[in-house]
Parts: sequence; C-alpha cells; structure tokens
Amino acid sequence: MLRLFYVILLGLVGAGMVHIAILFMLPSYSERDIWSRLSAVAAPYAVVNLGPEALRDNAPAPRNPFLLPAACRFDLADGPVHVQSPQTVPFWSVSIYNEDGLNIFSISDRTATDRVLDFVILTTAQMQVIRSGIPSELERSVFIETDAEEGIALVRVFAPDETWQGVAAAFVRELSCRPVALD
Repeated sequence: MLRLFYVILLGLVGAGMVHIAILFMLPSYSERDIWSRLSAVAAPYAVVNLGPEALRDNAPAPRNPFLLPAACRFDLADGPVHVQSPQTVPFWSVSIYNEDGLNIFSISDRTATDRVLDFVILTTAQMQVIRSGIPSELERSVFIETDAEEGIALVRVFAPDETWQGVAAAFVRELSCRPVALD
C-alpha cells in the first residue's frame, strides 16, 4: 500500500512539474505564431510569400517542397475581401484561418469556377448587401461567408518540379488580396 501511495505521489509531482514548465514556455511560443509573424512583416491585405527564401528566420517550418505558400491577413470590418490571381497553375488551394489559428474554410482549384482563383470572404451581413446587387467584378467569384472578423488567407500553389517554379512564383506575384467597397 505504501508503494502505491509513493507511485501516485511521484506521478502527481511529475505532472505538476511538466504543467509548470509548459506554462513558462507558453509566452515564448505564443509570440511566434503565424499571426504575429505576418503582423511583423506586412500590413493587412499585403500578400506575403512564405517560400523558403521569403521570411528567413521568421518562416514557419516544416514545409512541403512542392508547394509555394503565400498568405494575407484581412479584417472584415473594412469590408469583404477579394482574393484573386489572373495566372493559372496546375493546382492551388486556399485555407481561411481565423485569428485563433483555426481552419474555418478550404477551397481548391477543383471546386472553383474554371479553376481560377477568385473568391470573396465576407460576413453574413455583408453577403446580404452583396446579394442585392453583385458588382460586375465579382460575378464569377466564389463567396465564402464567415463569422470571423479577422483572419488569414493561406494560398498554396503546386510546383511539381523546378520547371514550374517560375509559373508558381508568377501566380503568387499576381495574387491580390484587397477589401471591396460596399455601396
């Protein structure tokens, strides 16, 4: 019985020490999240290339060598956000993350109109305004409704080998992320 008490006491003390260590490490990790990194290098609506040479020390790791990532922060208080690229690539995907880092929506070229990256992120209230009269520039866009006020749009472009790197880089260079004015 004394051995059982000793094992339980040792387990509780060990768990307490691990818990305290995690609490002390938490501020260090919370300052290095992707939201903080993007805030440090770019303003909202600026497209940031997250490729290996782009952010150097601030780049998140690990990454897939066949995907060229780019991201932009947005704030729906400024209006809906229109994300588009006139270029075409073999494959692209977009994930929308809220300010807590949770993936709230994903889309790929397979579900987009004519496989063109052209979508609008907006709130339910903004969607009701848009439905009354869709602007001509947004007629072919995919509309993504969300409850999140702020977020990150992460675009990943597939470059299967070095010959596709130029095409993928041009796609990311032409990528735009801008608020849309509602009339």
